[in-house]
Amino acid sequence: MKLFTKIFAVLAITFVTVGSSFAKEVNLYTSRHYDSDDALYQKFTDKTGIKVNVISGKGKALMERLASEGASSPADVFITVDAGNLWKVQKDGMFQSINSSMVDNIVPANLRGPNNEWVGIAKRSRVIYYNPVTVSSDEMEGLSYEDLSDPKWKGRVAIRSSGNMYNQSLVSSLIANHGVDATEAWAKDFVGNFARKPEGNDRAQIMAVANGEADIAVANSYYIGLMLSGKKGEEQQSAARKVELHFPGQNGRGAHINVSGAGLLKNAPNKGNAVKFIEFLLTDEAQSHIVNNTYEFPMREGVAPSDLIAQFGSGFKEDQTAVASYGEFNPEAVKLMDRVGWQ
Repeated sequence: MKLFTKIFAVLAITFVTVGSSFAKEVNLYTSRHYDSDDALYQKFTDKTGIKVNVISGKGKALMERLASEGASSPADVFITVDAGNLWKVQKDGMFQSINSSMVDNIVPANLRGPNNEWVGIAKRSRVIYYNPVTVSSDEMEGLSYEDLSDPKWKGRVAIRSSGNMYNQSLVSSLIANHGVDATEAWAKDFVGNFARKPEGNDRAQIMAVANGEADIAVANSYYIGLMLSGKKGEEQQSAARKVELHFPGQNGRGAHINVSGAGLLKNAPNKGNAVKFIEFLLTDEAQSHIVNNTYEFPMREGVAPSDLIAQFGSGFKEDQTAVASYGEFNPEAVKLMDRVGWQ
């Protein structure tokens, strides 16, 4: 009997030890591609003792992986860029509600998904870059997205393809505010103002303005920070110094806002740790790390954006359109862009 009790005690200790080791981890799938994020995850581990196991890849590939893994997926948290992508994962039934008063208090309702199944962890704005040599300050005064359909911009606009989710979400936000018909009429005229066939990424659009291929470009706000920092090479740094940044819609709804966001997976095996991890991403420490390394805007009030971005203005008016609508109206946006010949 004593021997049996001893064996049982050893087995119990072993089970507790193994269980504890599993309880001290969180499994993250992420499509963010910044080396600085690894340092951020290490900070979380140093603070909590919870190891972050990272699987990184393209957003679409990770979403397909989650779908194929189904209920047996080891993933706890999924991080990706653009609310449209997060909406799709939620629509496929892969998320569950994040129950956290901290998250509720920090992330505005318009920057969260339905039922709090995903939340923004950083903000980015889709802004207008312009060449101050060829574009006057009077032309930029009060300029909105809607104004980009004006014939005076004919042959002057650079923007990437309609296949880009950032552009699809911008068009979705216009549909949310103006409806399909009005947005389609705008898009038809807007496409007629392109300086060239859409090509390249957002940085390529900024380069086009710096090189005189276009007078203005639509691209995300953080790219100018990446370029000015020198992380993308001297050529891009030099180009970034030649352009100015304009926040559209300051006399109306405000500048388009999108997010990098995190969702809690439906079958998360480490749910408690996952919620702690998402909460950590919204702390002052994590938010400062994000804005100073990826040049996004903070989700948390009181955290200053990077100086490289703040020089263009950090107190701009933000569009309050619910980012979840970018996913809701994405199918209409894609069809609309195709109809108007946005390649």
